[in-house]
Amino acid sequence: MGLPWYRVHTVVLNDPGRLLSVHIMHTALVAGWAGSMALYELAVFDPSDPVLDPMWRQGVACFGFGAFHVTGLYGPGIWVSDPYGLTGKVQAVNPAWGVDGFDPFVPGGIASHHIAAAFVVAGTMWYGSATTPIELFGPTRYQWDQGYFQQEIYRRVSAGLAENLSLSEAWSKIPEKLAFYDYIGNNPAKGGLFRAGSMDNGDGIAVGWLGHPVFRDKEE
Repeated sequence: MGLPWYRVHTVVLNDPGRLLSVHIMHTALVAGWAGSMALYELAVFDPSDPVLDPMWRQGVACFGFGAFHVTGLYGPGIWVSDPYGLTGKVQAVNPAWGVDGFDPFVPGGIASHHIAAAFVVAGTMWYGSATTPIELFGPTRYQWDQGYFQQEIYRRVSAGLAENLSLSEAWSKIPEKLAFYDYIGNNPAKGGLFRAGSMDNGDGIAVGWLGHPVFRDKEE
């Protein structure tokens, strides 16, 4: 049980609200679902009959998911997003059996944890495939402080200009989600955990990107 505990807590350490909410939900799940299912499984438990052995059933399901579905041996794999949360694909993932398997953002840890959990408990069945930080948290002030999205926009625009595109054409190729993430980070009334104003100040609540800027020289 140490692996899922370490993995989940590492993911939510920098988000106090989510850290509190996952513990509240964990308490509800343990007291409600896990508690009632434990009583039911004890009532029907018969180790001599695989059909009536819930631990055996859960172990087989968990092992099958990790060893076949996630690894792509007999299945599609899992969804892995790019670091910016713009694109991604379903791909096979090799199990990570070393120290890197403890990294909550390494997809291989999902495969190895499912396979290992098959011999312990099937609780890791519900990890999901969210191993990309931006999929878990959304854009954070740490990324904005480092100019994470701004640098990627600059790189893409520079690449477009190198291909002899105009500035407007280069900007038009920037994905809307990337521009939106950068916008809410640079607007003090919108971005980050420590906003300077309410979300409905200025141009209203930020829900999407309204369009790329167009730069023109002032006509004399």
